[in-house]
Amino acid sequence: MTVYQFYKRATAALVVCSLAACSSGPSGRSTAPIVARAPVVAPGTVLPQPDGRGDLVRPRALWTPAQYTDLPGWSQDRVSESWPALWQSCQRPGPGWATVCAEVRELGVAWGRQVADDFVRQWLEGHLRPWRLNTLDGQTTGLLTGYFEPLLDARRKPDARFQYPLYRAPADLGVRKPHYTRAELDTLPEARASVAGREVVYLADPLDALLIQVQGSGRVRVQDELTAQGQPRTVRLAFAGHNDQPYQSVARWLVDQGAFTLEQASWPAIRTWAVQNPQRVPEMLRANPRMVFFKEEALLDPQVGPVGAQGVPLIPGRSVAVDREAVPLGTPMWLDSTVPQPWSPTPPAPQSLQRLVVAQDTGGAIIGGVRADYFWGWGDEALAQAGRTKQAMSAWVLWPR
Repeated sequence: MTVYQFYKRATAALVVCSLAACSSGPSGRSTAPIVARAPVVAPGTVLPQPDGRGDLVRPRALWTPAQYTDLPGWSQDRVSESWPALWQSCQRPGPGWATVCAEVRELGVAWGRQVADDFVRQWLEGHLRPWRLNTLDGQTTGLLTGYFEPLLDARRKPDARFQYPLYRAPADLGVRKPHYTRAELDTLPEARASVAGREVVYLADPLDALLIQVQGSGRVRVQDELTAQGQPRTVRLAFAGHNDQPYQSVARWLVDQGAFTLEQASWPAIRTWAVQNPQRVPEMLRANPRMVFFKEEALLDPQVGPVGAQGVPLIPGRSVAVDREAVPLGTPMWLDSTVPQPWSPTPPAPQSLQRLVVAQDTGGAIIGGVRADYFWGWGDEALAQAGRTKQAMSAWVLWPR
């Protein structure tokens, strides 16, 4: 089981997924070089075996034969931008991908940037066959949500502003199961002793601490550690475990408290409530008993995201999380959806989101035959887009011929 199956995905709003109980957590990040290796298939895994004779059934999806002309917008996407994601996945090829991935690795990670999109498209068409994703009962429309990597300011030592710690895993985390709840870690002396001295960084806002815990990883700019250029050093905090307590959505708790309606729930609404009710913020946070712990990693390449469930770095706009019982990790997918827009009394005309992505991640609430979670990247814009993403979606998988 990957760590992404534990805890993550409420996105920026803690609403799109937190109200839907979308929670898991990023897999542990490895800074070691990624090398090609033989795939490991979990016992009982059912793999598709396309042979052109009819539909294919997976545990949570039905694949039906398709043509590239069936893919809306196929000729318009800049498919070369997806090549680095495919190349990364081919460093850990799954069953059925050995021949295709050998050629991908031989061409190299930069190949897609060196040739025209039409040439990459022709290569894909020659090597991969499209199959439409359906639910087991034949539905072709599903749900697209979004997630991101928080980018926050932090300090190593607490001060009057930075007072909210993120912790390394307690020494007894693997022994005491479940470990102390969030409320117990705040109040019980023996629980507090288990995390004493294990602070990684301190944040300035308790809701930021909740956000990075829900997402399961993030980047922090350490204000009291400067680079040679005099800038705060940016590091990644990777998921290192949790306390085995159940996840409870604070957005749902606020709805139940009458703070706002389900339709009004949003990250700004949560923050507004917190500003208006500062004395109740600890009560709100303790409504979620789950606590997530972190480990620090160097940010070796600031242009890529955290490592996903497949064991490769996520690429903004080209990596998605899927249900691996519907789509094997490492599989290219064609998405047909719309770009999320900010709320407006006069909504603009929908903009198409039609692009090639690669299934490189999983999530505890990402379940079903036509389901994907879109990685937007990091920073404020990614936060905003992830929080808005809850779109209808159709999808196809591209599988070796």
